[in-house]
Amino acid sequence: MRTCLITAMFLLASAPGSWWVAFAQTAQQSDAVKDQKAVSPKELTGIWAVRVPPGVPWYNYALTADEPPMTAWAEAKFKANKPSFGPNPQEFPNDLAYGCFPPGVPRVYAAVQAAMQIVQVPGRVIMFFGRNVRQIYTDGREHPQNLKPLWMGHSIGKWEGETFVIDTIGISDRTWLDRMGHPHSDALHLVERFRRDSQDRLELDMTIYDPKAYTKAWTAQRSFRLRPPISELGEAVCEDMFINAAFGLKPMLPSTK
Repeated sequence: MRTCLITAMFLLASAPGSWWVAFAQTAQQSDAVKDQKAVSPKELTGIWAVRVPPGVPWYNYALTADEPPMTAWAEAKFKANKPSFGPNPQEFPNDLAYGCFPPGVPRVYAAVQAAMQIVQVPGRVIMFFGRNVRQIYTDGREHPQNLKPLWMGHSIGKWEGETFVIDTIGISDRTWLDRMGHPHSDALHLVERFRRDSQDRLELDMTIYDPKAYTKAWTAQRSFRLRPPISELGEAVCEDMFINAAFGLKPMLPSTK
């Protein structure tokens, strides 16, 4: 026993660097595991900004680079719309967002400035897009019968493993799906799947069902990065940000009063 102890002490003394490196590596691995477990995948609270892939201009006005499979009804509506963004921008758009109406979902994700604050409280998840507020009910309720159209629709949510699934109906057909003017009908059914795959990254997969406007369901994706805790979302009051002669808007900045 004595001989073994002396031998072990001799080995440690003769290679202190190797021993310390091994110890440090083990400590670092332990800290890495702790960091990975520091935030639960089911924790969505925070301010999230959209991650724009390099060289992808359509993120600023569309949900996907491909043209969605429109029905004849939707194509007629699309041609009648006059967007200010996209391949064929119009000088005088008929986009209701320029009248300071809420953009609705999923259009809120079709802009590079898109950022949202998520707050989780018992029974619901609340999303803030500037002054536009969206509530996702997580208390087990169903969509109400005879639902009247809403700008942001009626949303219910649930967890499927580590994925937060949002089911939304009742979205006003006055809104567009994107800034290019792709329309939707009162039958729009939007399913969103949020997944936090790392501490600072949130992935979103959207599926759009609308048999009146599209010949089949189609999908779109967005990725978000977590802003620092000291970040603020800001008011983003529409009337303060631009003048548009088509709607007779004048900016009313509080700082000028």
